[in-house]
Amino acid sequence: MASSSSLAPLSFSLSSELLPSHKPNSLSWSSSFPQLRISASSIPCPSNLSFHKKFVVEAAWTRRSRSEAAKKPNRKSWKQRTDMYLRPFLLNVFFSKRFIHAKVMHRGTSKVISVATTNSRDLRNTLPSLTDNDAARVIGKLIAERSKEADVYAIAYEPGKNERIEGRLGIILDTIQQNGIIFV
Repeated sequence: MASSSSLAPLSFSLSSELLPSHKPNSLSWSSSFPQLRISASSIPCPSNLSFHKKFVVEAAWTRRSRSEAAKKPNRKSWKQRTDMYLRPFLLNVFFSKRFIHAKVMHRGTSKVISVATTNSRDLRNTLPSLTDNDAARVIGKLIAERSKEADVYAIAYEPGKNERIEGRLGIILDTIQQNGIIFV
């Protein structure tokens, strides 16, 4: 350790000047701050101490390189980790040979917000067919009404791999949208 007599004392002066007619050069948030002037005098620089290395700020890693991603392939991507908070309500539609099922779920809590199925008692006895286009329209209208009752006005639908939005699925999505639900 170096003795205190070998190093000269440091003296810093800090002055802030905020002029009354201060106009920012740009519209950024940093231009609204007053300008600070910092001056240092008699800074010692001994040969065994590299003084400038103490003031270097190293940036933190925010993304992984490809080699790191290859080592841990099961880690979710940024989109997979944040999408459940950006689009929290998800529509699930299932077509069986005899019925149509649809539900809106909250992604974070897995709570079911609204459900509609042609297998329910009231629809099973009133609809002539439980799988045709008219049944799809009824399911879309019920999902939209029940989602509004739960104060959900924006939902997301993610089609599966090689799934086309056409036919009965397209009818359900169009009916939900026509009844005041926004797809995000």
